[in-house]
Order: sequence, then C-alpha cells, then structure tokens
Amino acid sequence: MLVTTQENLDITRSRGFSMQGVDTKNRRKALRIGPEDRVLYYVSDKKGFAATATVTSDNFEDHERIWKHHDDQETFPHRVELSPDVVLDESEYVDGYQVGPTLQYVKKWPPDMWPLAFFGMLHIIPQRDFNFIESELRRMSGDLLFNEGSDTETSGSIVPSGIIESLDSSDEFPDVKKHFDVAAKSRKSSHRRRKKRHR
Repeated sequence: MLVTTQENLDITRSRGFSMQGVDTKNRRKALRIGPEDRVLYYVSDKKGFAATATVTSDNFEDHERIWKHHDDQETFPHRVELSPDVVLDESEYVDGYQVGPTLQYVKKWPPDMWPLAFFGMLHIIPQRDFNFIESELRRMSGDLLFNEGSDTETSGSIVPSGIIESLDSSDEFPDVKKHFDVAAKSRKSSHRRRKKRHR
C-alpha cells in the first residue's frame, strides 16, 4: 500500500498512473517491489482509498523532480512503471473510516487510532486486506463484472472475475462430468463380463 497526498496523487493521475516513486526513507521496502506486484493507493489527507495498479517493471532510480515534498531534497527516486487497474474520482474514494478499522493490518492499534498504522509512505499489507479494499473500489467504480461473493484471497495474485464466475456457474465442467459417466458405465460393463466368465 502506498500512502500519498491528494496533490501527489493528482500528479500521478495526470501521468496516467504510468509510474510511481517512493521516498528515500522507504528505500529498503521500495527495492523489494517488482513486476506483477500490486499497489493500493491511500490518500492521507482525504482518509480514503483511491486506486489500485500493477507494477510492470523492475525498480530503478531516477531523480527527476515530479512529486511534491516538504523537503526540497526529496525526489522520490525509487521508482517503478505501472499499469492502472481501478481508479476512482476524488468524490468516490472508499472511506477509510468505514473500512480501515476492519483491516488485519491495523489490528495492533485501537480501532479509533487505525490511521497510525498508515504512518509512512510504503506498507506491505495482507493479501486479504488488499483484495477486500479492491473489491470496494470496484463496487464504487460500478464494475458489475466483479463477483462480490467470491473469496479472492490468494498467495500473490487475484483470480480474474471472469474465471471465478465460470467456476460458480451451474454447468460446471460438463465435459469432465460426461467423462466420469462414461468411465462409470465401462466399469459396470467389465464387472458384468467378469461375472459371466466365472459362472
């Protein structure tokens, strides 16, 4: 999860969520980011969740000044390229006060002090928390293809909603069922033949 300000999120949005930089203080965590990792955006001054994206490059260092910081020396040099997944307008943000206290990541803080868990720019949160918040983002964006009833907890990736829907359909694996029916009939036939031979 990446914690940012509305001003810096607007800068990232204006660039098409194509790249994200991390501050020097979070260098060690930033160096662990790689292709296919997922990023959740939390806007600290709005107390809301705004977007998700997928990392599409290895991390690299670049000191071009893009984002704003109270320390003029900070250039957010540890960067990755991104591809946006779900992006909400400011008026649609998922309310942190509604979902924040329910997250596994904030359990060691009292419920009313959950924002303290988001101090700092970069956080590695549980997959369950990420999936839950992204499902709320999709709901707010009107993504009706997202299967709300599915359990999307995985070990590092999210199963596409289309796959989940096909597994939940009533005609699940018709070819496989047909195969087992044929196999069962074959076993019965061979059993009858063996009984005839032993008579």
